[in-house]
Amino acid sequence: MNETPDLDTYSLKSATAEVVAAPTLPYQPPMPVQYRPRIALVGAGGISAAHLEAYRAVGFDVAVICNRTLAKAEARRDEYFPAAEVTDDIARTLTRDDIEVVDLTPHPAERLAMVETALKAGKHVLSQKPFVLDIDVGLGLADLADDNGVVLAVNQNGRWAPHFAWMREAVRAGLIGDIQSCHQSVHWDHSWIGGTGFEEIDDLIFYDFAIHWFDFLTSLIGDRAGEVYATNARAAGQGVRPPMLAQALVTFDGGQAALLLDAATRYGAEDRTFITGSMGTVASRGPDLSHQRVVMTTAEGVARPELQGTWFKEGFAGTMGALLKAVEEGRPPLNNARDNLDALALAFAAIGSARQGRPLVPGAVRSLAAACE
Repeated sequence: MNETPDLDTYSLKSATAEVVAAPTLPYQPPMPVQYRPRIALVGAGGISAAHLEAYRAVGFDVAVICNRTLAKAEARRDEYFPAAEVTDDIARTLTRDDIEVVDLTPHPAERLAMVETALKAGKHVLSQKPFVLDIDVGLGLADLADDNGVVLAVNQNGRWAPHFAWMREAVRAGLIGDIQSCHQSVHWDHSWIGGTGFEEIDDLIFYDFAIHWFDFLTSLIGDRAGEVYATNARAAGQGVRPPMLAQALVTFDGGQAALLLDAATRYGAEDRTFITGSMGTVASRGPDLSHQRVVMTTAEGVARPELQGTWFKEGFAGTMGALLKAVEEGRPPLNNARDNLDALALAFAAIGSARQGRPLVPGAVRSLAAACE
């Protein structure tokens, strides 16, 4: 017997949901209660401005700014921390008795020896992302930090972008049940890399930029990823060297994830995240990384939290704040280096998959060099 289907159901028309109050979640950057150590920032390049602006806003004590070119350190000091000491002596800065925390911003290859020196000197370290070029090297650094009783964290500042942080805390609180999917699409113009050192990175989008999204995914599913299948390509009309189009599919037990990156979108930029769970969904959407609207939908109704802050200020304050709070409380921070290696494993697998044209298991590719073979 043929029955006429309900057309609203057949056409997937959504039902009207009641608007409810958004739950209060701890999405703001974590901050220590009393611990305010003297911090040394090493590397006064472009990204250091974001570090220093955030630290100044929350009252961290940046006592030393160090750079091989002294004039760059002086410029950063004059703009952000006029009372800070400036120096070009990196070796001494990493081992000074009056410094407890070192923030290292240089690129991974030159940063490795600095991280080792600082850890051996008993300093807590915040390492710029991407953390390392080799997963086993990263494990060795995490072990070295443990052996010396210090905290090693990674500047995965996207963890405290307000929209990412609120969604993560909603998932962690079980508000949408067991996670079933996480789909993210980023459409933006990355052509600013032209003529910079970033243009020389073959797999720039997966390795340097998508690491934020891989890190966000691992903050939801941990080390549960099963396989990664990825592709990349040059966009029609792009003017920079590395491929500006990239996508990755990730399987995990009971769910799936997808990351789509269109880095040659000159007009109409947009950034979306959609997470489904067994009891609801949580999503964000906006024109860029710092202007996002979050919506959570469950059986209770639709909640639209009014979030405060931006990616760069709150994100950078959050990475250092998490490290300091972890030291104060004697526990690992959310952005600890050992856990960050799960995100790097996804990035390396994606790079390898795109080159080999087949799915790869995260962790099977142990280094960026191996991924590029």
